[in-house]
Amino acid sequence: MSEHTTIRLNDQFRWPQGHRVAIIFNIAFEAWSQGQAPGIGPMGNVLKPGFFDTNAHSWASFGANRGIQRLLDFADRRGIKTSVMVNGVLGELAPQMVKAIHERGHEIVNHSWGMDVIPVYFDEAGEVANIEKNHQLLTRVSGVEPCGWISPRGTGSPISPRLLAKRGYLHHGDCNDDDRPYIQQFDGHPIVCIPLTMDVNDLPTTVRYGNAPRHMLEAFEDTLSAMIERENCPLMLDVTAHTHVFGRPSGAWVFDEIMAQVQQRTDVWVATRQEMARYVLDQVKLHPEWVQTDAH
Repeated sequence: MSEHTTIRLNDQFRWPQGHRVAIIFNIAFEAWSQGQAPGIGPMGNVLKPGFFDTNAHSWASFGANRGIQRLLDFADRRGIKTSVMVNGVLGELAPQMVKAIHERGHEIVNHSWGMDVIPVYFDEAGEVANIEKNHQLLTRVSGVEPCGWISPRGTGSPISPRLLAKRGYLHHGDCNDDDRPYIQQFDGHPIVCIPLTMDVNDLPTTVRYGNAPRHMLEAFEDTLSAMIERENCPLMLDVTAHTHVFGRPSGAWVFDEIMAQVQQRTDVWVATRQEMARYVLDQVKLHPEWVQTDAH
């Protein structure tokens, strides 16, 4: 049995320049395995079992055709670097765009082979093979090795963090049990757990709950205001847009408007997941008084 240690950040922890709040802009660039379609789509009602949902498949394909370009263009114009979750299958379907993500300065986060390939379904050998398959393909296509992982649905297996840490990954986002990052160590291999927060995320906002795109802007403004005005502890906030959801003009403006508002602020730190992970690892070494350690 591997040795497992968890290191969490206490309330004294601070982001660069003494900021309490950090913001990450995520782009979910997603696709499904060949012959698979999303279980949800814009029509809402589910087809009878055994029938391929051409409507949901076409809706999801928008991300690779148009959505990723629109969201990257907005981020580039704002000078904001994003963390882009990329399914391995897109290395085959859209290799030039995967390469462009890295060339334009954004982080590529390994997002499993497809949205239907969820690590919790694998045994250990299958999960290791999935990690490696995607890692090699994304590296070959983009020209950079991904150092971060987020599973579809944020649903890794119970052993995913250990496997990723052993593989040398710097961070993962398959966690929702904190509002700041923390570190797990497995037999001396550390990995930073960066929660994938869902407070400002287009998929649940508009697809699951049926809100208009503007609702996500209001959720961002209200959440950030609460973090700044009502809290005294270090916090992080994700802003997440899916290329097949808010990659469309109806929603992309919200992602852009949030970036515009953040640009005007001087009281938050904007970072990619990779930048955040490296900062956390550095700071726990420099400031042992900023951490609390629980061994498991």
